[in-house]
Amino acid sequence: MKNIILAVVTIGLLIGCHSKKSLVSQNNLTEEQLAAAQNDTVSITNDELEYEIIIIEPGFNIWLMTNARPEGYYSQSFLENRNYQYVVEWNQRVMQSRGFDPNLYQLPIDYNPQIDYGYEVNYKLYNYFIYFQLTYNQRLGPFTPRI
Repeated sequence: MKNIILAVVTIGLLIGCHSKKSLVSQNNLTEEQLAAAQNDTVSITNDELEYEIIIIEPGFNIWLMTNARPEGYYSQSFLENRNYQYVVEWNQRVMQSRGFDPNLYQLPIDYNPQIDYGYEVNYKLYNYFIYFQLTYNQRLGPFTPRI
């Protein structure tokens, strides 16, 4: 691929070693969904634009399937605006490792608001930011993270 735009890969590797309380009930999931949730790597690609986001985070996949608002709930412009704000704050924390846990903020995210990444990329990136903030008790901007 020409551009690998968004990669949040090593966060899960370093943070995933500690145990977390389960925030979701697995009663409503099908066997296929449970099997997919066991894979903690979420890869979203937009082949037309040649962009990719890779998220390796234990628990994110099942959280996305069970807690996130369904696709289509938010408009793409809403997701793009929030993602841009979250990315700016994320990248500042990567650069200022003294004030923030360097195990949480390891890699910068290359997100250009002038590029249309498509709905799916924006939807999953937005939900990762919500998951991250709720799971690690972080706040990436002026908005209270909630589902």
